[in-house]
This record gives sequence, C-alpha cells and structure tokens, in this order.
Amino acid sequence: MIDLSSVIPGSTRDPASSSEGQEAGPRIESGVTIGLDVRDQFPAIAGWHYLDSAVSAQKPQAVIDAIGQAYAQDYASVHRGVYQRSADMTLAYEAARARAGAFIGGAAEEVVFTRGATEAINLVAQVLPKEGRGRVLLSALEHHSNIVPWQLAGYQIDAVPLTADGRIDLDAAAAMISDEHRVVAFAHVSNVLGSILDVSRAAEIAHSKGALLLLDGCQAAPRVAIDVGPSGADFYTYSGHKLYGPTGIGVLWGRKALLDAMPPWQGGGAMIDRVTFERTTFMPPPQRFEAGTPHIVGGIGLAAAIDWVEGIGIERIHAHETALVAECRAALRDLGFVRLFGPEESAGIVSFEVEGVHPHDVGTILDDEGVAIRAGHHCAQPLMQLLGVPATCRASFAAHSNSEDIAALVEGLKKVKRIFG
Repeated sequence: MIDLSSVIPGSTRDPASSSEGQEAGPRIESGVTIGLDVRDQFPAIAGWHYLDSAVSAQKPQAVIDAIGQAYAQDYASVHRGVYQRSADMTLAYEAARARAGAFIGGAAEEVVFTRGATEAINLVAQVLPKEGRGRVLLSALEHHSNIVPWQLAGYQIDAVPLTADGRIDLDAAAAMISDEHRVVAFAHVSNVLGSILDVSRAAEIAHSKGALLLLDGCQAAPRVAIDVGPSGADFYTYSGHKLYGPTGIGVLWGRKALLDAMPPWQGGGAMIDRVTFERTTFMPPPQRFEAGTPHIVGGIGLAAAIDWVEGIGIERIHAHETALVAECRAALRDLGFVRLFGPEESAGIVSFEVEGVHPHDVGTILDDEGVAIRAGHHCAQPLMQLLGVPATCRASFAAHSNSEDIAALVEGLKKVKRIFG
C-alpha cells in the first residue's frame, strides 16, 4: 500500500533524514554553522564534483526510493479505476498536487501539472485571453522558454534592460509598462546570473497598468522561499527536475479566477465532462488543462522531493548556497584570469569566462578533472549578446555542494590556464 505520509501536506515525516546515520542539517562546530552535510544522500555524485544543478538537480535517495516504490509496488492508473490500488494511487497523486501548491503557498485547485515549466509557460501564452492587449514585457535575461512561447502566441515583446550588476532594471520596467501589455513575465532567479527579482515590486509595476505577472520559478524553487499569496504574482511556474525531483513533471500555479477564465489547451481524456459528436463540455481547472494519462509517478516523485527539501529547510539551503557563491566568486577572482558576471549576491549560480579560452574547451578540460559545469549560451542568447560573449561557463550549486567542489573547480581552471597559456 502507498505510504501517503510522503505526499500529504503537513506530514511530520522527515525525508531528509531517511538515510540512517546521515545528517540533514548543517554541522555545528563551536556554535558556528559550516554548511549542510547531505552529500551521502546523493548516490550518483560519489567521487564527482557536480556543479551543474541549475540545468538539472541530482536526486537524493529518498526521491529515488519513492519513485522505485511507486513503479515496483504501488503502480496503477489514476482517477477512474474502481479497484483499491487505483484509488490509493489517485489519493497519492492528488495529495502530490496539494503538496506542490503548498510548497509555494498555493492551493491544490490552483495547480496544473505539466511536463515542465516550459509547457506551463506555453499553456498560458496560448490560452490566456489577450483582452485586446497584444504585448508582453520580458527582460534581457530571460530563458528561451520565456521568450519563444510568447512569440509563437503572437505577442509583441518589449525587453527590459538590466542594471549594471545584472539584475532586471525595475525602474526601466516601470517606465516601459503600458496599457497594451497583457503580461509581464520575468525570471524569479536568472538561470545565468543568479540575480533575484524583487517580486513585490514587479507585481506592483505589472498591476499598475492592469497587466498580469507570470514568474518563471525554475531556479528559484530549489533555492529561495516562495509564497505566491502575498507576492502579487498571478502565475508561477517551476519544474520538478531542478527541485531534486524527476524529469517530465512541472507545475503551473495560477490564481483560480484566471484559470477559470481560460479555455482548454489540449483535448482528450481526463479533461472532459461529457462528450458527444455534437458538443463537448469540460472539467473545471485544473483538470481542464490536463488531457490524457498524467505523469503519475512524476507527481509522486515531485512530492517526495518537496518533502526532502522541506525536511532540510529552504532557508538553510539558500544560506548554504549563498555562502558557496561568495566563496566561489572570491576564489575565481583571485585567479586573475577569470571574468565574473552577475551580482555578488546571487542565488546559487556563478557565471564566468576564462580569458582567451572558449567555454566549451574549459568545460571539456574540467570534465577530465572530474568537475561538471555548464558551458554554452544557457538558452539565453539575447543575454549573451548583451554581455558581449558567445557563451559563458556556469557553476551552479545545490544542497550537496561543498568547498571541495570549489577547490576542484579552481584547480581545474589552473590546468586550463596552463594548457592555453
């Protein structure tokens, strides 16, 4: 039988301590917190310096176990089965929906499960009534998944510039917003620069002209506390695989009144009320937007990942990553041949370039040294153009990261310099 304590909101289960003898929290020496100690809970990174969590997080054993049990012992389809296992799996899947909403301060009926944040943004761009407004306000640091969907949906894009240290310039946004803008869509945390958006002010700017605020929370969800209620956001998206969960599952949170006003996006089973050849009626949200058999185990795995994160505490993860960012930026600056991008205080992400060396070459040499970083344009080509580079190197941290990872990165970069001079 399914252990619903792993997915029901408010569970007292502590998944972060599910591996016997492993600490979930920071070690304390002489009253000083020196960082999280959860590395042993990630079997895939043994002997490896994984600094690419911004693209996809590694999975703790608690999540792996939850996924394995769901497939090996508990699996059945959901929502229409009359047998007990189907009913149990339905309860677990819907509890996962509530868990995904509660994680960001939302309600279950406001959560649409998608294949990822990319699909969530596409859904909003395609079906949100424009109400005579055909423009969207983005920023120069957006991921392609927060640019291309708006283009495909026929919106005209206005791009807000950045401040000198790589944050969205909200003063410029306030000057640019107009009655023609239906949506303001910003990254909560930049996937390249790690800069954190002032969400409340962004909401004030959007709402001053009657626009809606959509936040891309892919990089924020694993790193900073989120409460959509007081934030002023109208839509919020995040993906499971960046939050220590499985791939192929994402979350679109939307205010209920907005979801109620949006028509279906795709047609098929599960999203219907009654079907005839003459006419079809549809379920209310969120089911209206979830055609077909859902990623059942993806939902279960996402709930387990949220349990794991909350067992540690998102504030502690953020503090841990903030300290690592400061340590990494200082170490890279001391090398003397590295150019850093973005603000000094970023959320778990450090982008840089090695003078005279293409980022792909840097990444290849670091791989030989057992260090994994991301090298490329990071699905942010307009930002690369603004920075004046074809690509950057990016080191991104997670709860399992530590100073040894930074030391290995630094030694690897010294080897890059020796090779390329």
